[in-house]
Amino acid sequence: MIIPSKQYKEFEEQALWFVESYGIDYSVNIKALFYMKTKRRVDLTNLLEALDDCLVKGGCIVDDNSNIVTGHDGSRVLYDKENPRIEVEIERMD
Repeated sequence: MIIPSKQYKEFEEQALWFVESYGIDYSVNIKALFYMKTKRRVDLTNLLEALDDCLVKGGCIVDDNSNIVTGHDGSRVLYDKENPRIEVEIERMD
């Protein structure tokens, strides 16, 4: 059993305030721009996994399997000391 860290729990609690419940059950690309407060190295794949988990928990997407989340094209880690944030764009894939 994997126990989420305190930092992850705080992220999830804050993120769920912004997640809309759309129940997306079709193929999408999720582009995420992670604007970090510091230039410290972070693992993009971990950030994407945490984001996908929050989107599922909040009901935006029904699952984060490869039939629904077909990609994360365009996702990046950027730096903004004054305004750290995550900008998410979900695009339907045909």
